[in-house]
Amino acid sequence: MPETSFSPAGRGADGESLEWLAALSAAGHRREDAIERLHALLLRAARFEVARRRRAVGVALDPGEVDDLATQAADDALMAVMRKLPTFRGDSRFTTWAYKFALLEAAVKVRRRAWQGREVALEDDGWARLADRAASPHEDAQTAELLGAVGRAIAEALTPHQRAVLTALTLDDVPIDVLAERLATTRGALYKTLHDARRKLRARLAEEGLEPGRATAGGTR
Repeated sequence: MPETSFSPAGRGADGESLEWLAALSAAGHRREDAIERLHALLLRAARFEVARRRRAVGVALDPGEVDDLATQAADDALMAVMRKLPTFRGDSRFTTWAYKFALLEAAVKVRRRAWQGREVALEDDGWARLADRAASPHEDAQTAELLGAVGRAIAEALTPHQRAVLTALTLDDVPIDVLAERLATTRGALYKTLHDARRKLRARLAEEGLEPGRATAGGTR
């Protein structure tokens, strides 16, 4: 674990939080003891989140897998907390702030486990499903027109990579961290790709006088 300099950014925090900051920024046994205690707290939070998330996504995990994912999440959360320690400003208790890292890492681990062995189709023609839906008799004329325009815009305005990313994230509901892992890239890079794709779609739909907000709806997890 690398040394972390104590930052005055958290000077406005409560006494307990200041003690955590001081101990984690110290040297020797005091720091080691603080890291051990923090890891135990993060592990407890990670176990809770792994158990909650596995039910939410419907993934079967035996007790050993739960412990393994929780431990991985706690380890990664500890590294993140130590790396970002100088950014803590005391807007909340230190433990509350640190718990968020464990919850995030646990959620990522469970999502990845849920998609383990599942194929992520990275074809750039998944947008064609919009055209199929537009032709459905269940859609009214206005919706069909909008979906048809979105399909044309995706086909004509986006690059193959932008189409593939947009399809995976907004139509196939692939978690962004899973997609980043499969493409050997970063969440940030995928967010930029998605942002650029949506910007192009909004511009194209605006040229056709359509409402871009409705057409580019869709989120990432």
